[in-house]
Amino acid sequence: MISAIYLLVINIASKLVYRIIFAIIVPPLGVFLERGCAADFWINILLTILGYIPGIIHALYIILKY
Repeated sequence: MISAIYLLVINIASKLVYRIIFAIIVPPLGVFLERGCAADFWINILLTILGYIPGIIHALYIILKY
């Protein structure tokens, strides 16, 4: 029982870590994995084109918010 809960927590944490890594390397990919092809994804593409750092900040905000 405890091992199943532990594995669930580790699985959720590892998904979050992968999404954060994707958000730093390719910000729109991190947002896409979190929210799909919604408005947040298109906003992040625009922010990434205008500047890489705003795209990263927005991606991290979206990932940590949801």
